[in-house]
Amino acid sequence: NNTIFLIKRANRWLPQIQKILKKNNIPEDFKYLPLIESGLMNDISPKEAVGFWQILKSAGKENGLEINKEVDERYDPLKATEAACRYLKKAYSKFGNWTVVAASYNRGMGGMERALQNQKVKSYYDLFLNDETSRYVFRILACKEIVEHPSRYGFMVSPKHLYEPETVKYVEVSETIPDLIAFAKQHRSNYKLLKRHNPWLRDDRLSVKKGRVYKIAFPI
Repeated sequence: NNTIFLIKRANRWLPQIQKILKKNNIPEDFKYLPLIESGLMNDISPKEAVGFWQILKSAGKENGLEINKEVDERYDPLKATEAACRYLKKAYSKFGNWTVVAASYNRGMGGMERALQNQKVKSYYDLFLNDETSRYVFRILACKEIVEHPSRYGFMVSPKHLYEPETVKYVEVSETIPDLIAFAKQHRSNYKLLKRHNPWLRDDRLSVKKGRVYKIAFPI
């Protein structure tokens, strides 16, 4: 059941994630990394990593995300993808190898660098690592294989049951919104739909600093 839901969610989100990866010159296969990190859900890990890409608070801020009481952009799948791209590009500039970059997303750049130096090898496939990192890249490859060829592995998901991307319109906001419930009503919507399409809004108000502009999504 979990894999079927993963295939359905992948149909909604992977095309959007792929566009951002392409814009940032990241290999397309990295779109499968959040499948094993979160199952394409805005989950919180025991270590308090958040969102599709399971980003820690410190890493999120380091890679350009706003995180505070009212706003947490780790919950925005597309902005989180942009932040992940910043990390992946920094890792590639360090390692020059995309497989090592993928493994570093699990173990960290420092951990991978120490392992490579200590064991005097250059390839992820030659490293002796902890169980989680040892299988990490292979889990990504397994997800890619199953999502691209579901019927080959016994997953019969009708195209009509796949989740489609949801079309939204954006309202630009440059002033504080004291009541997001009333704001949603003003835009002929409701608070439930506002939270569904803007999970990065973590409170029922939005404080906007001078010069800051937010884009709030509403369904069409």
